Amino acid sequence: MKKSNARILFLTHAALIAALYVVLTYIANMLGIASGAIQVRFSEALTILPYFTPAAIPGLFAGCLLANLLTGAALPDIVFGSIATLIGALLTAKLRHNKYLAPVPPILANAIIVPPMLLFAYGIKPLWLSYITVTIGEVISCGVLGMLLLFALEKSMKRFFAELPFAYTNMPMAKR
Repeated sequence: MKKSNARILFLTHAALIAALYVVLTYIANMLGIASGAIQVRFSEALTILPYFTPAAIPGLFAGCLLANLLTGAALPDIVFGSIATLIGALLTAKLRHNKYLAPVPPILANAIIVPPMLLFAYGIKPLWLSYITVTIGEVISCGVLGMLLLFALEKSMKRFFAELPFAYTNMPMAKR
């Protein structure tokens, strides 16, 4: 495959992941669970995708940024929420040799970054309670829903990722 075609395919996958993140955030937003002290974003399940492909890293960052912009989040939420997702995605890619670690970086990044931002941007108190509620929401979104997605995608990995020149499909299955 030509380098330019691989680049276009990479950007297309990143854009699809971003769009899916926005749509899933909108669904959670309609249900009233996408923001605030207690948040369970279905879109955060996608944070396991860097386990499979590096295209998920910019896709998740752009998706989170767009979702926060489009749902009317405060500027600190737009900036720091998106940075938390980016950090989680980057670290998930680094830990891709153990699938059970895939949801840990986004859970930790959001659990550490989001509560102080909620206090600063929205005045949500007490801070200690935000640490608990955000962590619980992330465990549900990334830990439970994300791992369900990972196992589902892993079963059909060849169909989704085998032809991608940039996917992490060259790892032995035993290590996954």
